[in-house]
Amino acid sequence: MTHGTDSYSSPLSQRYASAAMLALWSPQRRHGLWRRLWLALAESQQALGVDIPHAALDQMREHLDDIDFEAVAAYEKRFRHDVMAHIHAFGDVAPAARGFIHYGATSCYVTDNAELALMREGLGLLRGKVLQVLSQLRGFAETWRAQPTLGYTHLQPAQLTTVGKRATLWMQDFLLDLSDLDHRLAGLPFRGVKGTTGTQASFLQIFDGDHAKVRELDRRVSAAFGFARPMPVTGQTYSRKVDAQVLGVVAGIAASAGKLASDLRMLQAFGEIEEPFEKEQVGSSAMAYKRNPMRSERVNSLARFVASLEVNANQTHAVQYFERTLDDSANRRLVIPEMFLATDAIMVLLVNITSGLEVHRARIEARVREELPFMATEELIVRAVRAGMSRQDAHEVIRRHSIAAARAMKDEGLPNDMLERLAADDAFPVPVDELQTALDPTRYTGRAPQQVDDFLAEEVAPVLAGASLNTSHDEVRV
Repeated sequence: MTHGTDSYSSPLSQRYASAAMLALWSPQRRHGLWRRLWLALAESQQALGVDIPHAALDQMREHLDDIDFEAVAAYEKRFRHDVMAHIHAFGDVAPAARGFIHYGATSCYVTDNAELALMREGLGLLRGKVLQVLSQLRGFAETWRAQPTLGYTHLQPAQLTTVGKRATLWMQDFLLDLSDLDHRLAGLPFRGVKGTTGTQASFLQIFDGDHAKVRELDRRVSAAFGFARPMPVTGQTYSRKVDAQVLGVVAGIAASAGKLASDLRMLQAFGEIEEPFEKEQVGSSAMAYKRNPMRSERVNSLARFVASLEVNANQTHAVQYFERTLDDSANRRLVIPEMFLATDAIMVLLVNITSGLEVHRARIEARVREELPFMATEELIVRAVRAGMSRQDAHEVIRRHSIAAARAMKDEGLPNDMLERLAADDAFPVPVDELQTALDPTRYTGRAPQQVDDFLAEEVAPVLAGASLNTSHDEVRV
């Protein structure tokens, strides 16, 4: 895609989002949906007895996508109304339908219904990328299920876990997102055919007071777009609470990705795990040796942007006074596409990252060795008690030597010699050979490998079973 250099273009379209998501939110797609909505309305009205000529419907069908945007712009300049501009442009190419396009409808018939259809498809695109990331992380977790690594609480070394177990924490976040996403998709309603203030008065007039036909019209149009039901009641607009609910799911996906990216950035700083780095990629224009986690950093950057937009949706809902106000319009034109595009960009990056994570086992094991004597202190207390020492006395001896060893590591750069200090202390009754056996890291990972196995089999496999996974990767651009 080419972009002019003499006017602003969003980085989301220029650099980050996928071609599929950009196409979804394009003017062509949106306004093609408007024409399909007008056609579905006319078809359903005709089927229910409104005298609309077949030629009108034929002409509408023939011109669903050949939109003359220059003509639309000229009409909008005259009318200062985007929907009326498109009605006139559609009527120009479907003259037999001119008197029936938008019959009984208000502008929100096309704008709101199209928005719901676009958000539904956008959720589907994001769902596919979440599944792809889960699939890639499943392989990663399987490979590294039993590799001991330092756990961290408060960003301080803690009880050992495994590399694979940590990956399951990332995966669980995305499974929770998928559950929310599927719930919203299953219950997402159509605005349907409601009229100017939601009372369906215009359609009741068209059908000479036949309430059953008005209800059937609402149902038919919703079904034509694959929605199980129309909203039972609306004002002129559907409740903007629906936007807040949908965008909450989108923001949740971005937040899960942000958590994963934050962890990876720290792991890369530790030298344990690195995101992919291409053969000729440049990490820094000045420091040639640098290998920066730029993909993960960009995920965090975009996730923060998405989080800042999520609150906007509830604020917009709160000021939709009575049956509607227009201060939602310009806001939603920005917020809804931008949230989908930015989260899509995040997932493009995450698909790339999780497809090529580099694990540096030697570095992980060296860091474990450095801290392992501290991790063994609980077991050493037990062994000392079994050898006849009181629990409190054992705790005090170990506390004193561990603090001294940690101080020597920090102040003098010495290796962790806590066990040597204990061995040299006549008051500590555990033999040296027993102290050394306490340094097997697999003794301190608990059920982490088995938890990985159970999680992948019981939680991940059912979700991925039968899923149509996209194995292609969108281009990652700087």
